[in-house]
Amino acid sequence: MRLGTRNLLLITLGIVLGISLTIGRSVLAERDNIATPLPLNELRTFSEVFATIKSHYVEAVDDKGLLENAIRGMLSGLDPHSAYLDKQDYEDLKVGTSGEFGGLGIEVGMEDGFVKVIAPIDDTPAQRAGIEAGDLVIRLDDTPVKGLTLKDAVDIMRGKPGTRIVLTVIREGSNKPLKIEIVRDIIKVTSVKSNLMNEHYAYVRITQFQTNTAENMEEAIDNLKKESKDSLRGLVLDLRNNPGGLLGASVSVADDFLENGRIVYTEGRAEDSEISFNATPGDIINGLPIVVLINVGSASASEIVSGALQDHKRAILMGTRSFGKGSVQSVMPLKDGNALKLTTARYYTPSGRSIQAEGIVPDILLENIQMAAAEEPEFKPLKEANLAGHLDNSDNPEVENKEKEATEKQERADLARNDFQLFEALNVLQGLYLLEK
Repeated sequence: MRLGTRNLLLITLGIVLGISLTIGRSVLAERDNIATPLPLNELRTFSEVFATIKSHYVEAVDDKGLLENAIRGMLSGLDPHSAYLDKQDYEDLKVGTSGEFGGLGIEVGMEDGFVKVIAPIDDTPAQRAGIEAGDLVIRLDDTPVKGLTLKDAVDIMRGKPGTRIVLTVIREGSNKPLKIEIVRDIIKVTSVKSNLMNEHYAYVRITQFQTNTAENMEEAIDNLKKESKDSLRGLVLDLRNNPGGLLGASVSVADDFLENGRIVYTEGRAEDSEISFNATPGDIINGLPIVVLINVGSASASEIVSGALQDHKRAILMGTRSFGKGSVQSVMPLKDGNALKLTTARYYTPSGRSIQAEGIVPDILLENIQMAAAEEPEFKPLKEANLAGHLDNSDNPEVENKEKEATEKQERADLARNDFQLFEALNVLQGLYLLEK
């Protein structure tokens, strides 16, 4: 149930504070392009501007720096995801799929000249400090973000583990900017987390799509099957705040739950940018119901999985509309060791939906509201068991289950307060099981 490597390096949205996440393998495509005449007038203007800067700028500038800045400008002017990668950026990008790197642990992009948080990564300094998806970073320590490129901002946020940085953020619903101090650290991303809920329901969270994500997920589900004594009744697949990752990993995850049909396809101007991925026979949970949780922090590869399962009616999607990153970036190495990250295609769900700037709309829209703990009543209702001299019922086997029921009730109450969306996802799965019975 694995697909072969493809002739493209596809990349997730943004940069993870010091790293971009790839979704494929890099290749410099060699193709016969139709010759087009050079724009001579524009090139003359470029040459004139270059010469003027060299002659009149207040400080001496070297040719290499000017030309690199010109290349960066060409790419940054195309869209938020195309970029010029110097040797260090390129190496950082390739290291990213290992799941260990230095930084704060947030996936970021640019919006209106500011750094926008796509999603904080689980168990990282940024998440622990309280950074949330959708936060708009306006200052890095005392440096205003306005006027910086994304690379400039990322370079400031990078640093030695143990050093501190203060991010000033604007958050929807807050009437003033928030100052959040974060201690940099080595980021070790655990791609798959899992546990058993109510003895019969599997919970699997994917934080990012990395090289071994599908294999790790399969192993996690196998372990949950054993833990439940082969009595699983459904699965919650949590993709909230998952910023994406490897395309191949997302395709394999979707393939694990689909028997046939298309998973995702891409379309672009170049012939080798048109690729289609199809499912292979075999469903690792044998048709058990699935609820997929998504939110605004679910982007790119997360949207591929959720879109495929939704289109095939294999899962119920719950939560809020996803981020809407539906473009494909190819990394093209250059002869000098640098590289271009260039948007080359759009991807589409099996039904032909483009997610670009639209996102995936859940089947059940549900905000993750915060529930308050219920107040204990001053006087509890009187029961037979409270009456003096009541008849004993110790022979009833149900009495032995009282403690277990109380524990389960408390666990459900805690889940409802701590993660209302997951609480409701579990309710949906239990309802589907009862309906099927």
